[in-house]
Amino acid sequence: MKTHALAVIGGGNMGIALIGGLVSSGWIDAADLAIVEVIASQREELSRRFSGATITDTVPACSAAIVAVKPPDAPAAAAAAVQAGATRVLSVAAGVSIATLEAATGPGVAVIRTMPNTPALVGLGAAGMAGGTSARADDIAWACDILTSVGTVEVVPEYQLDAITGLVGSGPAYLFMIAEALIDGGVLAGLARPAAEALVTQLFLGSAAMLSQRGNPAALRAMVTSPGGTTAAGLKALEDRAVRAAMQSAVMASTERSRELGLPHS
Repeated sequence: MKTHALAVIGGGNMGIALIGGLVSSGWIDAADLAIVEVIASQREELSRRFSGATITDTVPACSAAIVAVKPPDAPAAAAAAVQAGATRVLSVAAGVSIATLEAATGPGVAVIRTMPNTPALVGLGAAGMAGGTSARADDIAWACDILTSVGTVEVVPEYQLDAITGLVGSGPAYLFMIAEALIDGGVLAGLARPAAEALVTQLFLGSAAMLSQRGNPAALRAMVTSPGGTTAAGLKALEDRAVRAAMQSAVMASTERSRELGLPHS
């Protein structure tokens, strides 16, 4: 019986993001990869998308696993991975604690908990990660290698992962909503929608590149804002509507929801 180098349990958005990044970056050959998905129609799509990988509804023999299922299903998925031979389990299930996962896997298994985001699909993900009680330096390095193949990763204490969930796990949705609003604003101001979409896309790309290269978002904002100018007028409208506070509230609400997901339920 073949033992796969890696089994990804869960073929949803996050599983696909990680698989796509890992395969496209060359981190793993599709022939060494198993993808476990219980929904038949999704298995068919995965087979078309990741030719050469083993697509199945049960966990096959594997030496390591990524658990990318819904939080309530994560402990059972981690236990199934260990029963299939995995000695390393990397979980991306939001809010599911290392203690909960270790209780499911049993002693001696390197459990690592992470919160990546969907831009991993294009190799530009951001993630936080924490290791469990049996995770050694080489286990952490293995997980970091996976995550850096699809973006960047910060190793943090586990208690900070809820905040990372609220910030970068949910963050793409916040930015996509802002992009939608800017496009609608461009249309309201008189632009054709295709032109507004193209301009906003480039706006995000260029602004992200400037932030990456120069840092200091406050200074970059000030660079665009002339006294009494058009940008100052726009920023005042945003501040009048408490957009800054709303973004902070979004991060805190998502963080709190991540904490709730990690609480034991009777």
